[in-house]
Amino acid sequence: MTKRKRSAADRVAVVGLWVLAALFLLPVVLVAVNSFKSSLYITGAPFTLPNAHTFVGLKNYLTGLTSAGFLAAFGRSVFITVGSVGLIVLGSSMTAWYITRAKTRLMQVLYYLFVFSMLVPFQMVMYTVTYVVGQLNLDNLLGILFVYLGFGAGLSVFMLSGFVRAIPLEIEEAATMDGCSPLQCFFRVVFPIMRPTAVTVAILNAMWVWNDYLLPYLVLGTDEKTVPVAIQISMQGAYGSTDYGGLMAMLVLAIIPIIAFYLVGQKYIIEGVVAGAVKG
Repeated sequence: MTKRKRSAADRVAVVGLWVLAALFLLPVVLVAVNSFKSSLYITGAPFTLPNAHTFVGLKNYLTGLTSAGFLAAFGRSVFITVGSVGLIVLGSSMTAWYITRAKTRLMQVLYYLFVFSMLVPFQMVMYTVTYVVGQLNLDNLLGILFVYLGFGAGLSVFMLSGFVRAIPLEIEEAATMDGCSPLQCFFRVVFPIMRPTAVTVAILNAMWVWNDYLLPYLVLGTDEKTVPVAIQISMQGAYGSTDYGGLMAMLVLAIIPIIAFYLVGQKYIIEGVVAGAVKG
């Protein structure tokens, strides 16, 4: 391929990526724009910008914050997301390290079981999981953290195992000769090296847990609502009526934390995915 043809192909690829980005961002922009408009004008003219007649300022945000227990739901979502992601990163990183270093047939079988768990859709096992969770008394804010650990371990162990294979074994042997125990070797030597992939795992799982609706609804119900459940309940107005202005504002408030978390850790994503999914 000549230099001119390659340049033309690059320009076409860039244009295509800009089009895809616009298609993905358009719904988010529409939600943000409509969050400042009156509910009547949202349903009547959803694609127009706010003007002197339709602009309501922060009224929708104040309504959204006070409706359907949104603030309490926001706090629960923060607790569940932070706790679940912490457990997933810690448990999966230790599991991946042990599975990779203990080269036994049992560990190979266990590794492929983790990989297989990624292929099983949640809808296939949700009724069984809900029953088991109830029998184990895990249907509460603390118990759901371990439920998320079980569902998030598959992809996390897969990514982290690939990265651990790329770590020279001589580094761990040197730490052992210096007197480190296995746990000290992991936390002082291995885990700091795994940071890029660990951050990637944390970001991917945080986006999943924060936005998840079905699992919290099945496990916690409507008594301990998370943000997605609170937003869904707010749509069920009396006699079919819905405050779309407050709904749009709640959606914006739900999007902001995960976007901020992503922007803080985005530099680790490509590095972590490449290191964890390609090597080994």
